[in-house]
Amino acid sequence: MVGQLLLLTPLCLLYRGVSGQPHPTLGASAEEAASIQGVRGSSVELACGSRPAPLVVFWSFTPLGSLIPHPVAVTNGAESKVEAGASALGAVSLQNSSLVLRELREGARGHFLCQALHVAGGQLHATYSYLALAVLVPVSKPQVRLSDPSPVEGTSVVATCAVREGTEPVTFAWQHQAPQGSWEALVGVTKRLLHLDPVNRTHLGWYMCSAHNAVNRLNSEGAFLDVIYGPDNPVITVEPPGFIEEGFWASEREEVTLNCLAASNPPSHYAWLRDHTQVHAGPTYIIASAGRTHTGLYTCLAHNSRLDSRTQTTVRLTIYYPPEGRPSCAVLPTLGAVTFVCAWPGGLPAAQLQWEGPQGTGPTAPSNVTWSRAATELPNSSVFTCTGQHPALALPALCRITLWEPLLSPTCWTTGTIRDQFIMLRCEWPGGEPPAVLSWLDGQQQPLGGSSSSLAVHLLQAQEDLTGREFTCRGTHPLRVPDPHCRLQLEAPQLAVAEPQVSVLEGGEAWLGCALLGGMPPAQLLWLGPQRRQVESGTSGYTLHPEGAQLHLRIRDADPARHRGTYQCVALNALGNSSQSVLLEVLRYPAPPNVTISRLTYGRHRREVQLQWAIDGPGNWTGFLVQRRARVPGPGAGAWETAASDIEPESRGRRLGGLDPGVLYAFRILALNHRTAGYPSEVKIPADPPFSAYPAVLGAAGTGMVVATVASLLVFQYAARHPETFPRLGQLLVPTEQSHQIRALREGPEAQAGIETAPTTPSSGPAQESTDAPVNVTTTVTATP
Repeated sequence: MVGQLLLLTPLCLLYRGVSGQPHPTLGASAEEAASIQGVRGSSVELACGSRPAPLVVFWSFTPLGSLIPHPVAVTNGAESKVEAGASALGAVSLQNSSLVLRELREGARGHFLCQALHVAGGQLHATYSYLALAVLVPVSKPQVRLSDPSPVEGTSVVATCAVREGTEPVTFAWQHQAPQGSWEALVGVTKRLLHLDPVNRTHLGWYMCSAHNAVNRLNSEGAFLDVIYGPDNPVITVEPPGFIEEGFWASEREEVTLNCLAASNPPSHYAWLRDHTQVHAGPTYIIASAGRTHTGLYTCLAHNSRLDSRTQTTVRLTIYYPPEGRPSCAVLPTLGAVTFVCAWPGGLPAAQLQWEGPQGTGPTAPSNVTWSRAATELPNSSVFTCTGQHPALALPALCRITLWEPLLSPTCWTTGTIRDQFIMLRCEWPGGEPPAVLSWLDGQQQPLGGSSSSLAVHLLQAQEDLTGREFTCRGTHPLRVPDPHCRLQLEAPQLAVAEPQVSVLEGGEAWLGCALLGGMPPAQLLWLGPQRRQVESGTSGYTLHPEGAQLHLRIRDADPARHRGTYQCVALNALGNSSQSVLLEVLRYPAPPNVTISRLTYGRHRREVQLQWAIDGPGNWTGFLVQRRARVPGPGAGAWETAASDIEPESRGRRLGGLDPGVLYAFRILALNHRTAGYPSEVKIPADPPFSAYPAVLGAAGTGMVVATVASLLVFQYAARHPETFPRLGQLLVPTEQSHQIRALREGPEAQAGIETAPTTPSSGPAQESTDAPVNVTTTVTATP
């Protein structure tokens, strides 16, 4: 019934009036229609009036340019139906009385009519709603199309912003991005076409357009306009920059970079020429370490391969190099004056030198400059500076001289040389600027040889007649008045010993001392041992300790055989020698008391022994020494070897292991008092420990008796219960057998072999014997310990 109602209602609403109202015409609906906009692909909801829920709702659609309405959907509130052909409008559904269009299509552009049937005042009333739906289409993604993507500078280019679809009106905008810049809007350009006439290098870059209408706005992808131009004349720069009238200059040994840049697209290909010879290909030519040979003309060639055009630029590069090292300053003493000399030769260009002192500046000259000043005008500690400047140096090079007189006075000393065949007179007066001049004079103040600065040396052949002679060293300096001097007198050496006799206990430490009392030249100290041989440090327990004019001899672990005797301290120089003797006595410790072995027995398996001993008589001892030797077959015995040492003096026993069970050993013990050993004890051989097997034999015998008794009782019990099984076997000899067993246990395993089982004797009775006769059984039990 409901289905029939849904089918009939549209016919009634479309072709008959309700309650006498006429059917609305198309013209009237177009004038009264409400305008609604929807976007293709989105959703739109068409409401059917504002009255309460109607009994029946019918929706129809009239396309643009048509007068025939088409049914879309109908509902009575309980159920609804959508016309199959309504899919051309989109995904159609009913929500109460509203028509919902999802995934809106362009075919939905037109007029919609909603007819609703209501009940009011007991009568049916029909209402109509007219809706005009406009479907808007978004603009598609625009695309930039260039009439020529790679134009030559000066030609014409047109850029088009192409849009495939979109509801008009559509508005356009343009943006430009240079290769190294950011996006910039092209103000005033709102049309689809962008004209670049003529095109130049500033137009090179990315172009992007945007299109927008009432629905959306979209931007295109960037399109690159590659303007071909150049190359311009190359521009050459030099790093680090150094400009001269002829071109550029650079310092020697520094890195020099020549850059060439010629505006061009595509980028130019570069080539570098030095004195018309190609040295590099590329825009940057780097000289890692500039040398003097790099001076010359440098030409940069730029080539545009697309246009096959070329340009070039030439510059001169000069390599500057400073003089070697630094300026050298010197001051030369002259009669009543001082001359300052500063030199710094070489370099390109030559370095400029200038002196400066406390009273002002001196002359200026290239490479070498001198300046003389009177000595009376120069106070002590005056500072003079020579400044050298060169363009290849960031900072000036300096050298300074400070005038000052040497401290104190000259110092004199002598040494012997070449096996004391010569005596060297040495005089030193260090410091000072200029350095002091020194010369040697003899006892009559006559000069010996020439003079020298700071250090004066004169050789004399060693002779005995030089003893007692005096020599003088005189020093001169322009800032010191009068001239200072020093004197020395030659003499043979003299010495003394700390103690002429030294005693020490064996194993102790002894010190022998010797001191040099005088001598010029300084003497050499040495020690001679008891065998008259020179003592070397680090051998035989000797250590030499030199302390200034003293030489100490340290003797460790004193041994009477090696160290006892007379030592000599000897002093030698070029004029003679001297010696002193020291007697060293090495005393032994008293002998310790004798020791006797009180017990020496083997342990388990004869691999160790237990040793005990006792002290005989009074005396001092610091420990014990145990020795052993193996007793080998044949004449003689093995050598004694140490079995135990470092035994505490209070010990009286020691367990010694590590023995071979198959070897017979002998032992002895000695008492020790430091390094003195006492007489060895008597030699003893270890004894075996006492045998203790008797308790084991008694235990085995007792166990055997118990086993025999239990076995006998079991046999008798069985025979009593089964008399028919056993014939007459003889008499039981158990007591006699037990006595044999006990005797065998006491006599040992050898007697057990003689124990035998007692024989059974058959009875001499009649042939037919009663089965009830008792059975005699003899049982033999053998016990093994």
